[in-house]
Amino acid sequence: MIIRWIQQFEYFGIMKNIFVSVMLLLWATTFAMAQEKEVETNMSADVVSQYIWRGQDLGGVSLQPALGITYKGLSLSAWGSVGLSEPSDTKEFDLTLGYAAGGFNVSITDYWFNTGLDPDNRYFKYDAHGTNHVYEANIGYDFGLASVQWFTNFAGNDGCNSKGERAYSSYLEVSAPFRFYGVDWTATAGIVPFATDFYETKGFAVTDLSLRATKEIRVTDSFGIPVFAQMTGNPCSQKAYFVFGFTLQP
Repeated sequence: MIIRWIQQFEYFGIMKNIFVSVMLLLWATTFAMAQEKEVETNMSADVVSQYIWRGQDLGGVSLQPALGITYKGLSLSAWGSVGLSEPSDTKEFDLTLGYAAGGFNVSITDYWFNTGLDPDNRYFKYDAHGTNHVYEANIGYDFGLASVQWFTNFAGNDGCNSKGERAYSSYLEVSAPFRFYGVDWTATAGIVPFATDFYETKGFAVTDLSLRATKEIRVTDSFGIPVFAQMTGNPCSQKAYFVFGFTLQP
């Protein structure tokens, strides 16, 4: 029923203008938030030895900046990635509007990649059948001991299923943080429940089994640099990766 409802909206061309609507909402929300004193601004940049996303290899050494503001659970954020070792690596620019209350969270993300349906890689092209944007909805809950997140692509340059139809590509992620000998660890499992060439799966598949360790290196009494190492295996593609990185933040 939900899929049929989305398809009807896309038929009438609403999906072509979804980005404009989201941007208007972002600007309106930002203006409202700017009037308040309880706004938090966050900025950072990760440098990683390899860009691995949900068990997929998207590039080599990469710089990944992030900028966000939050107010009473409402958040606006921008995230990007650009290859440092290979100019041909994936370039990405994402915008996310989210809300969190207690352990519950929900968000909509506009992903843009420099590869897709548009051969000219134009950012401001939102044609449903010719864009490089992917629109994803997320809902999840953090139980403390573990977090469960569900993601579904609902418009844009989504993948196709085995019948050549829009797959509404989905991803289920379960992660569990823990601390061991002064180091913060996170174990993650990612599952693609349906066939989609977006994740290069032919059906139900486990695409991400990761273990990540993070520790802050103190530079001064008031400044430290978080460093992390992560092992990732993709049982579906039979590939494995080891990533090292560090985070710079004011």
